[in-house]
Amino acid sequence: MSSQLLVLASTSIYRSELLKRLQLPFETAAPDVDETPLPGESARATSLRLAQEKARAVAAAYPDALIIGSDQVALLDGQQIGKPLTHDNAVRQLRAMRGKTTTFYTALALLNGKTGNIQAEVAENHVTLRDLSDDEIEAYLLKEQPYHCAGSAKSEGLGIALMSSMTGNDPNALIGLPLILLCDMLRRENVSLF
Repeated sequence: MSSQLLVLASTSIYRSELLKRLQLPFETAAPDVDETPLPGESARATSLRLAQEKARAVAAAYPDALIIGSDQVALLDGQQIGKPLTHDNAVRQLRAMRGKTTTFYTALALLNGKTGNIQAEVAENHVTLRDLSDDEIEAYLLKEQPYHCAGSAKSEGLGIALMSSMTGNDPNALIGLPLILLCDMLRRENVSLF
């Protein structure tokens, strides 16, 4: 069984809350990573690259740790969409997404600081929104204010009421951290989960 320190390379409260579900002690560290997609880079490739960069960004400060990096990129009509950050941007995102299916790529990287080994995979979720009215969009945003969520909705909260369907292997991935993949990766690093 591994006794390595576990570090979440993220300041996201959502990722931290998800990781707490595994009941493993961990620390958090802020990765300093430019999240701008590279020219011609697919959404899947962007999420995978950024998850690995985030893990590597904190590796120098935690050379013996197991470091978790994660990143999510949403794709709608061939365009990457990120966190709206403002109310007006969230309104635009939800109007563009209504009645359509958005693909969320949530990449996960686990870096072993001792060995340099890095595991990286992507979880994919497809979310279809109902054909929402402008009033529904406005009312939802005022209630939940999901301005730091890619796609402007929290599936773990009231945002579920916006959706007509959701498919994927791990609903946690949609919130920001693919726990099923993470459990598999931790087992490969000899971390006991029970």
